[in-house]
Amino acid sequence: MNAHAVSVADVDRDVDPTDLAYEGIVGRSPALRRLLDDVATVAPTDAAVLICGETGTGKELVARAVHNLSGRSVHPFVKVNCAAIPTGLLESELFGHEKGAFTSAVAPRVGRFELANRGTIFLDEIGDAPLELQPKLLRVLQEKEFERLGSSRTLRSDARLVTATNASLPELIDARKFRADLYYRLNVFPIRMPALRERRDDIPLHGPLFCQAVRATDGPAR
Repeated sequence: MNAHAVSVADVDRDVDPTDLAYEGIVGRSPALRRLLDDVATVAPTDAAVLICGETGTGKELVARAVHNLSGRSVHPFVKVNCAAIPTGLLESELFGHEKGAFTSAVAPRVGRFELANRGTIFLDEIGDAPLELQPKLLRVLQEKEFERLGSSRTLRSDARLVTATNASLPELIDARKFRADLYYRLNVFPIRMPALRERRDDIPLHGPLFCQAVRATDGPAR
């Protein structure tokens, strides 16, 4: 399917559910229309996007749609799950390191922000980013500058930042586990992901896709 926004007119048509799937986003409910309108509004800009919603609501799909509908779509979309990487390794994952920066650094490594230059970097579960790493995230967001671990050479990355969380960042701020200044920089354009229970009109459209996924997993019937 071509990388273009699904308009309200598109989702109003009575068509096969698979025709409504755009980057894995399926539905025609009012809640989904509003979400797609938000994506179409913010995608052409360079504004930071914060996607909030429960686990399994499709936050990464929306992040990809923002990238695909932007002028950066010909450049990389790089994703990092902040909750899946040990605290001590996340800084190296994001910013890279030089040989000898730490015991297991046997070779230089390019970080995700370098890889995402001119494209989009998607930080999932941003609420799990360690507090000591957050000033460096704030700096790269504000100034587009950072250093690899073990290096004093300043590098630049023109990467658009899209983040996602299933946590309440204001509550983490109150608990002193998240920086308020970083939150305000990330929350330039918030997108709330509605759960499927809030999109009851979309539930029948997911049935055929679930069946296809099961058949693909189980293989052809004998």
